[in-house]
Order: sequence, then C-alpha cells, then structure tokens
Amino acid sequence: MNTKSYFFQSFAIVALALVAFIGFKQILPDKIFSESKLDSKNILIDSLLLESVAEDSVAIDDDSVAANERALNKQKIVFDQTEEGIEFPAETFENYKGYQYLISFYEKLYQLEKNPQSKVRIAYYGDSMTDGDLIVQDVRTNYQERFGGKGVGFVPITSESAASRGSVKSTYSKNWKTQSYLNVKKPTSPFGINGHVFFANDKANLTWVQYEAGLSKYSTSLDNATLFYGRSSKVGKVNFIIGKDTLKKSLSPNNLVNTLKVSSGSVKAFKANFVQADSIPIYGFNFDNGSGVHVDNFSQRGNSGLPISMFNADVMRAFNNSLKYDLIILHYGTNVLNYGTKNYSWYEKGMTKTVNKIKESFPGVSILIVSTADKSTKYDLEMKTDSAVVPLMKAQKHYALETHAGFVNLYTLMGGDGSMIKWVDETPAKANKDYTHFNQRGAKAIGNLLYGQLNKGYEEYKVLRQKRDAEGTKPKPVKKARPDSVSVTKDSV
Repeated sequence: MNTKSYFFQSFAIVALALVAFIGFKQILPDKIFSESKLDSKNILIDSLLLESVAEDSVAIDDDSVAANERALNKQKIVFDQTEEGIEFPAETFENYKGYQYLISFYEKLYQLEKNPQSKVRIAYYGDSMTDGDLIVQDVRTNYQERFGGKGVGFVPITSESAASRGSVKSTYSKNWKTQSYLNVKKPTSPFGINGHVFFANDKANLTWVQYEAGLSKYSTSLDNATLFYGRSSKVGKVNFIIGKDTLKKSLSPNNLVNTLKVSSGSVKAFKANFVQADSIPIYGFNFDNGSGVHVDNFSQRGNSGLPISMFNADVMRAFNNSLKYDLIILHYGTNVLNYGTKNYSWYEKGMTKTVNKIKESFPGVSILIVSTADKSTKYDLEMKTDSAVVPLMKAQKHYALETHAGFVNLYTLMGGDGSMIKWVDETPAKANKDYTHFNQRGAKAIGNLLYGQLNKGYEEYKVLRQKRDAEGTKPKPVKKARPDSVSVTKDSV
C-alpha cells in the first residue's frame, strides 16, 4: 500500500469515527454530557466530603426506599410540653418545619419588639449559594427593616467573593497566609467563627486590609468596627488609618479570642496595617450598631457543611461570649449532589455530627437547616430536576428532625419539581444557565421566601405566647419531640 493511499484511508476512518460519535451522542445514557461547562478553578470541594463519599458508597433497593418514604412522610411528629410552656401543633414529616425548636430565637425577637435597644444575632453558614452575600443580605434587610439594626456583621480578612460583594467593600494585600477548614485539618491556630484563620506572616512587606461601607440600606456605615484575633505567645501592632488620622494600637493575644475596637461610633472606611504581627491568628472584623438584628454571612464555595464538625468548641464559645448568637442557619447541599448516589445516609450521619458540634459550641442557640434548592440536569436531551435533589432534601429534613432543628424545604418553597428550569427561563431570569445558582434577582426572591417562612413561625409563636400569658400557664420543662409509632430507618432517606 503506498503512503498516499494509506493517508486517505486513515483520514476516512477518523472522519467516520467522528460522524459516529456525533450520532451516538444523541442516544447515549443520561447525564454523560453536561449542559454547561464549569470553571474548575472556581470549584472547591472540602476534604471531609470526599472522604465520606469514598467510605460510604452503598447500593440501595429503590423499592424499599420508596416504601419507607411513604411511611416516613405520614409520620406524625408530636411536640410534648416544651420550652416556655408553648407547644406548636403536631406536624407530619412531609410538611416538617420544626418551629418548636426555634422558640428561643422567637422569644428573643419578641423581647426585641418590646425593647428596641436589645439585640438578636444570626449566623448564616452556607456555600456558593450565599457567595457575595447573596440571599443573606436580603434576609438581613428584611429583619432590619422590621426589628431595627444596622451593619453587615462579621466580615473575614480575605474572601474569594470580596470583589462581588456589595453590602461591604473590602480589599487586602496579597501576602496574607490563609488556612481554611475546607482543606486544612490541623491549622496552625484554631479556625475562627467563619472557618478561617489568617496570618500577616510577611515581615518584608506590609500586610493590610481595607474596608468601606456598602450601598445597602442599613449598611451605609461601618459601626463599632471591632477586630477579632486569637492567642499567641508574641505581641504585635496594628495601625488603623481613618481619613487623615492614624491610630496606633497594640495587639495583646492573651485569650483564645481577643477583641480590639477600631473606634467608637461610625466610620465610612478605614485601613488596617498589621505590624510585627506574623504569629498572631487574625479572624476578621465585626460591624454592627449594637441593637436590632444582625446577620453574619459565613459563606464558603465548595463547602458541604461537614467541616464545621472540626470547630474547636472552646474557641467558638469564646466568640459567642462576644457575639451572642440566637440562631444558626446551615444552608448546604449544592456540593453534595454531584456524586451519582441517591443514598445520603453518609451525609446525614456527618451533618448530625456537625449540628451536635454547633450545639456544643453555642449552647442553647436555635438551629435552622435550609435544604438544597432545585437543580436541573439534562436527561435524554431534556432538562429535568436532578434525580438526587429529593433524596438529599429528605436526608436534610431527617437530620433536622433528629437533631431538633428547624427546617426550610427550599426545594418546595421555590416551586418543587422543575422549578429551577422556570427560574432560568423566566424573563427576566432569576437563575443562571448552570441550572444550579440563583442570580441577584433570584437570590433576593429566595431571601424573601426564607424570611417569610421564619416570620410565619414567629407570628404563630406570638399567638401561642399571648394565649399562654392570658391563661396564666407557667413555663414547663423542655422535653424532646415525640414521633408516633411509624418506624424510621436510615434507608428511608
């Protein structure tokens, strides 16, 4: 065979293979071809999630799962005599919201209405869904609109979403050393309240961070700016530049968590230069006016929620002594859907550990679980709700109930099956073409929906409380919720 003939034969084979590939692509199994490309540079997956998936991949019987789900959805949850002598009506698992477990939070709101000078604080932990303060800033605005309060709360030193966040503007030098609970199991110093610890470890160059108030209605100033930092055997210094003034202050890292006030009152912007502070763990700054409602956004791309279980409880209690939280929200799921499984017992087990760590770290604080939103994937050339969404949502609801936490079913709240497609296709659109994340318009709608459910529970609480007061009922001891006799197994979700 001559070289020319061989070349054309090879070319024909390649061309035929290409045509065959294009043809077979249309009939190959579901989910092989993604609807959109993801930028891997912007994707982080926490190490605990990867380990949990690897350790607990178990095949399940779809028929037995369906039977268990039917029984589970009918399960009646009866709340016995509980906190403050108030008992919410019984619920079914299918419609579980768990307002009963938010009573201590609702009572603080009730007291705030009576005394506007008091304070209520919420920590909102999330993943990329809350990146750039999306969703959280709208929950914050709703609460501050009704109950008062100014400020964006706790802000870290560095953040991957700093450039896109509008509620507070921050810039920082590139020589900060950062350790995150997403990829470091044994940090040099304990992680802070937001799961990070920062070090100004460059002795040759200045290490700095700068903040400027955003344009949000209740965040047009930086109120009572306060630095939070950790323990070290060495002291350091920080110079705060406010306008034309420079305030030189010392860092005394004697306690697990230390605070340093930048200045009393409000400022529009300031810069903090850290001097000879390379061994001191730095956590971030808090901004609030001291009354009303304050909501901290602790978002982290790629987070499953599992890394929270690595928190140092003593350090968290030290943070809580200053910040005094009344509600902790856990909003996860986006990064748990992509592992080809419908059995989330491994995740339920891990998140139960996470919630218990929060209870240990923040005694008496109410906890709210927000489920995964709807997400769409291409099946046979058609976009549909991903088959893993509902199983994951049920697992999240199950560990919310088991750990005595409130629950928001974001999947059904936004419209249920196929809703993400509608949010993407609407004009104007409320979600991105990845069929996973909300845009700013959609995030605002979700923030309003979340606040709406929480506020509905609060209004019901006020009616029950006023009824109790009118009847002269004394508060009774706290007891656990009592499910009826329906059997619930791990495989049921």
